Amino acid sequence: MDEHTLIGAIDQGTSSSRFLVFSAKDFQLITYHQVPIKLISDQAGWVEIDPKAIIDSVVECIEKVSQYLADMGLSHKSIKVVGLTNQRETTILWDKITGEPLYNAIVWLDTRTHSTVDELLAKCNNNSNYLKVECGLPLSTYFSALKIKWLMDNVQEVKDAIRENRCAFGTVDSWILWNLVGNKSIHATDVTNASRTMLMNLKSLEWDDYLCDFFSIPKSILPKIKSSAENYGPINSGSLKGVDIAAVLGDQQADLVGQLCWEKGMAKNTYGTGCFLLYNTGSDIVYSTHGLITTVAYKFGNEKPVYALEGSVAIAGAALNWLRDNLKLLEDERDSEEIAETVKDTGDVYFVPAFSGLFAPHWNATARGLIIGITQYTTKAHIIRATLEAVAFQNLEIVEAMNKDSGTNLKKLQVSGGMSKNKCLLQMQADLLGIPVVRPSMTETTSFGAALTAGKTIGLWDLKDHKSIPIFNDTFYSTISEETRRSKYKKWKKAVEKCMGWDETNEPLSKPFWKRLVGEPLGLILSLSLSITAGYFILKKYVKK
Repeated sequence: MDEHTLIGAIDQGTSSSRFLVFSAKDFQLITYHQVPIKLISDQAGWVEIDPKAIIDSVVECIEKVSQYLADMGLSHKSIKVVGLTNQRETTILWDKITGEPLYNAIVWLDTRTHSTVDELLAKCNNNSNYLKVECGLPLSTYFSALKIKWLMDNVQEVKDAIRENRCAFGTVDSWILWNLVGNKSIHATDVTNASRTMLMNLKSLEWDDYLCDFFSIPKSILPKIKSSAENYGPINSGSLKGVDIAAVLGDQQADLVGQLCWEKGMAKNTYGTGCFLLYNTGSDIVYSTHGLITTVAYKFGNEKPVYALEGSVAIAGAALNWLRDNLKLLEDERDSEEIAETVKDTGDVYFVPAFSGLFAPHWNATARGLIIGITQYTTKAHIIRATLEAVAFQNLEIVEAMNKDSGTNLKKLQVSGGMSKNKCLLQMQADLLGIPVVRPSMTETTSFGAALTAGKTIGLWDLKDHKSIPIFNDTFYSTISEETRRSKYKKWKKAVEKCMGWDETNEPLSKPFWKRLVGEPLGLILSLSLSITAGYFILKKYVKK
């Protein structure tokens, strides 16, 4: 291997796009460029991105890095292959003929599809887990199929394009491939991204006829599903023209690879806009009974797929952004650590950041944000510290669910992401979990995972001996007693309970009206009474005959 052999990684996230370059010899980060992405939110619960801004930002990052390499005396021609990792579930529909978007990208955390979820729940007796055996996911605003259906139902351009067979669907990886590799030459996705749509069968790793029929989504708009590690084709223009994209993974799965969690029983958590905790279950498809989801971790070429349990927290770093932008309690979210450490605790303040409901393990769309325990003693430092602690509590709930589903208690938690730079947060996390929290010195583990996978595809390494990969760690250990941990967790659960059911407009419309009117217990009694009465008169009628 030439000492100047480089591997590129496109990392397209919710808030920014980046292009990073790693050395194939010693795995070190050489350089990178980052461009912020503007989120469009002009209605409550709506979050969109201009699809053209996504691809433009990726191209800009690639060209900037090529210039940085030249300034360092290196050639961009030393980049032998590129890996791609991306925000998941975010949904884009475009015209196959013109390549133009038919609507803005609907971002993963967008919640406009509440009514769509309710309509579909009515088809399956309000059982949100109705499709879990096929796709591993609950019916939720989170996943791509719901966003596709909303676009089909509400956007005339989409309706016309589907009728005329010129509509293409893709998550962000598919959109980038379509544009970078070439219009019409490739319409593809990988198994990790496809597993987030609710349309792929977990066992066959193919688009499922039953799932597509359930959502009334035509298979003709869907991309081809490929493995995470194979050649997707060469970039068609710019400084990297001719360089192959040879790996595609959703960002959280790429982070699992980048944190070297390649063995069954290993887990990692990424602290970003949200939090995403993945637990490697090997070749076993494990269905959660405690509010987690089942997903594909990765599939390398013709090797067997590896699966994972996942717990998703919608609001983590986004809560700090809210303190900064909406409440003006922070000038910069990076100040949160210093300010939080000016107080010894939260002053008994608890913050549940359920801005648009709660994801795992609750999957409750009616929950709304709550700050409780405020007294005259409370300062902004207490609220900021409570915000960090809320992130740790939400992850504690997920680890607790994973321990129950797997039957084995997690021994340590590996962490990454922007918020993992916050030592105060990681100490809180270790305190509340009661296990070590391990942070790698290689901070770019998501991009690194995409680069590792691309390198494997072209034979630079086989990824069997992870000990040869230098990832040094900082470890945080618990400093509180089990009694204190239980007491704090009990209050957190009490706060979560109080925030449930606040947004009554999101109560499923498929419930009988008397349940919505008088509540679940009395509604159930009325429902049974009416059923028994109706049965009595029907039986009486037929007995007379």
